[in-house]
Amino acid sequence: MTSAKVDKGQDGRPVAATADAAASGEGYQRALGARQIQMIAIGGAIGTGLFLGAGKAIAKAGPSLILAYAIAGLVIFFIMRALGELLMYRPVSGSFSEYAREFVGPFAGFVTGWTYWLFWVVTGITEVTAAAQYMTYWFDIAQWVSALIFTVILYGVNLISVKLFGELEFWFSMVKVTAIVGMILICAGILTLGFSDAGDTASVTHLWSDGGFFPHGISGTLMTLQIVMFAFLAVELVGVTAGESKDPKTVLPKAINTVPWRIAVFYVGALIMILSVVPWTEFEPGISPFVAAFQKMGLGVGAAIVNFVVLTAALSSCNSGMYSTGRMLRDLALNGQGPKFFTRLTKSGTPLVGTTFSAALMLVGVWINYQWPGDAFTYVVSFATISGMWAWIMILVCQIRYRFLADRGALPQSTFRAPGAPYTSIFALAFIGMVIVMMAVDKDARISLYCAPLWALILGVSYLVLKARNPENKAFAKR
Repeated sequence: MTSAKVDKGQDGRPVAATADAAASGEGYQRALGARQIQMIAIGGAIGTGLFLGAGKAIAKAGPSLILAYAIAGLVIFFIMRALGELLMYRPVSGSFSEYAREFVGPFAGFVTGWTYWLFWVVTGITEVTAAAQYMTYWFDIAQWVSALIFTVILYGVNLISVKLFGELEFWFSMVKVTAIVGMILICAGILTLGFSDAGDTASVTHLWSDGGFFPHGISGTLMTLQIVMFAFLAVELVGVTAGESKDPKTVLPKAINTVPWRIAVFYVGALIMILSVVPWTEFEPGISPFVAAFQKMGLGVGAAIVNFVVLTAALSSCNSGMYSTGRMLRDLALNGQGPKFFTRLTKSGTPLVGTTFSAALMLVGVWINYQWPGDAFTYVVSFATISGMWAWIMILVCQIRYRFLADRGALPQSTFRAPGAPYTSIFALAFIGMVIVMMAVDKDARISLYCAPLWALILGVSYLVLKARNPENKAFAKR
């Protein structure tokens, strides 16, 4: 494992402890139980990408969006099983950057850690933007005001304890899951019993009769892939919880194996029901399809309830973002690839400085909502997608490298091998490559590709500066 130069951090612990220290999650409390990990895994895939972003995707692809979610969901399962194989080989708190350091090199670990941190900062901005939009359903309040209030509240929650974070996420996820299942049952009742304003026209034929299953052609479906992939970002969050899980060897595989049915029910199933009850042509970009569906049904109270649920979903994702950013910064600091002060923990075991720094940057979302309240969601979604997919790319590359070494006896075999690997991992990499190409074609998503080279330049220069200032630091040495 990689070692770093020994020094003292503000918490009094050796900052440059070896990667073993980072791997063990020294200083963290293993307070996340099985039910909390399971609900974090379930809830991680249910956020604004489904509740808000799907409105724009429906307008672009029509019913074929269902197929896009199904195929992308299969790719996500391949990614999660690749991550599971790595986690059972070595469960670590800063999993993605740790694996990148071990199987690709120190620079890859540096880039992965900082990029995943950036992903959650940007995602936090995305989610607080969505939450602010949902508030306008009830109140005539400026988006930036709501964004500011939510950011401050969630920051306070994250400084208390990881146990409270896990409990809050459990109930956030429970609300989301209950709401989606309830809506599926209501739509099924409308289709079979014909009640509500949509009862007379509801029919599964809406999936192909209003311009066909591909109303805008295959190209229209492909152009929604970046929105679809954004919806699945955060499923890998269970990897970050490894260092604070009470029993990672048992809990994490169970959480990962729930991915297929999560996608089948919450994405494919929900969209089939919604688009059968209400024709896809009646949905508009920027409006939650769940809220719009209840309004079309004439169930005004139901629309208000769903709006509350999607508000909960957005706040849940933002809460997860604050959780993961502090851990990622501390992992980088423990490995000598970030400022030493990020190692500081509170008495309850939460990364104080890292969380505070990340929350402060999330306040940029308040300014974005003030400047561009109408376009804020589109801007941050595209940039979050490209930065989040980097973590997936590293997971797949590291799993391919690990399997190569394990099969030759250089490393112990994982107890949770990914089925079909490395071929499934190669397929997933190719699919992600296609999504990036589609983002380059889409003028709305292209902004993220403009920002990526700038971020890469910043990371490259920062890495060289850190390496020059710490020439004896083994965190920058090749294995």
